[in-house]
Amino acid sequence: MEMTYREAVKQAIREAMTRDERVFLMGEDVGAYGGCYAVSKGLMEEFGEDRIRDTPLSESGFTGAGIGAAAAGLRPIVEVMTVNFSLLALDQIMNTAATLRHMSGGQFGAPVVIRLATGAGKQLAAQHSHSLEGWYAHIPGLRVLAPATLEDARGMLWTALEDPDPVLIFENVMLYNMTGQIAANAGPVEIDKAAIRRPGSDITLITYGGSLFKTLEAAEELAGQGIEAEVIDLRTLRPLDDATIMGSLARTRRAVIVDEGWRSGSLSAEIAARIGEQAFWHLDAPVGRVCSAEVPIPYPKHLEDASLPEVPAIVAAAKAALGKG
Repeated sequence: MEMTYREAVKQAIREAMTRDERVFLMGEDVGAYGGCYAVSKGLMEEFGEDRIRDTPLSESGFTGAGIGAAAAGLRPIVEVMTVNFSLLALDQIMNTAATLRHMSGGQFGAPVVIRLATGAGKQLAAQHSHSLEGWYAHIPGLRVLAPATLEDARGMLWTALEDPDPVLIFENVMLYNMTGQIAANAGPVEIDKAAIRRPGSDITLITYGGSLFKTLEAAEELAGQGIEAEVIDLRTLRPLDDATIMGSLARTRRAVIVDEGWRSGSLSAEIAARIGEQAFWHLDAPVGRVCSAEVPIPYPKHLEDASLPEVPAIVAAAKAALGKG
């Protein structure tokens, strides 16, 4: 069947709430308004105000309430309107959710799922457009997911709700309108492994989330020039699936990482370091990176586009790694 990424997420929430009465959704404008990105449109009418809960404009307050509800036995899905706003809840996420099992000596957990809109491309400017998932991937005690496909958008939530510890799901805003085919009975998916979305023998392109389809487009362009790029969709940013990355590099011997986060101190830097530690002797070239420009995301469309990883930059980085730039 055909649906949008947005609809896939909505179906995942609907199925979870039907399957388990402990599941509820909470966040800003998720109820009567239907969600900032229309993901929860119609769910309040279907499930009622007790299970689709509009919250005050206080990320710290409602995220903390969701963590408390999870510790008490419920299975909340907390929606944070944009990742930038999650910084207001960082104390709750880092100092409570991520540490509760450790601080209680294993007596308590916080099985909360926090969904966050991330990424740029819709001219939402510098306070609504950044990709901060690499920050959260730095924190022990969290699992960090970045679904790019319809199957992952629908199936990762199912699996995340079964996790005994906090899971953060980053949904790139540029994917919500993406349409594709998905099996009507699509179910849970694993949340431990990266996926090879395109096999290749000449270079490995490593990416996730909203950059996946740009990277696949770049791989198609490279194929037209006789370069076969393997494309890895990380899917899970913490813990990283090192085995899939290193296995690919053993075949291709070159890598470029495409990361919508900033270059300095980024997830791409962590991946490059791991490649250096684990696969240095396989490499025939330095690891390349294509990241967002080190600026607050601009509002004007042409500057916003210029600040993000785009297909020409990915193609150029791949050719440079092959000595063809």
